Amino acid sequence: MNKFEYHLVENELNAKDFIRLKVATGFRDRPIEQVEKALKSNLFDVTAVYNDEVIGMGRLVGDGAMYWYLQEIIVLPQFQGQGIGTRIVNRLLDYIKENTSPGTFVSVGLTAATGKDTFYEKFGFSKSLGMTKYIER
Repeated sequence: MNKFEYHLVENELNAKDFIRLKVATGFRDRPIEQVEKALKSNLFDVTAVYNDEVIGMGRLVGDGAMYWYLQEIIVLPQFQGQGIGTRIVNRLLDYIKENTSPGTFVSVGLTAATGKDTFYEKFGFSKSLGMTKYIER
């Protein structure tokens, strides 16, 4: 893909774009009501927009003080490898730094999709002993 112009937008992620990006990248569909509720609990989100279409997203969840989690760092496959995911993660990490009091310690976590560990390692994330449990109803 040739160089193209896109821009980042903050705190405008909507449920329809969220679901579309998740499904387009192989993740499970979610009910719109569930996604709308989840997005209301975001601490911060970033979307990448190209030609008025959301092509990437990332969001922060957590308590906004000691524990921050990067969630749904997703870029549509045809736009991957262009630095969009890197810009999204950097903006999320910058937001954490901007909203953390000097002299404090915070924990930033994430669950990387299979095969994406090396992407996050370049930001200083490392594999840990963390565990995840999924509950399906």
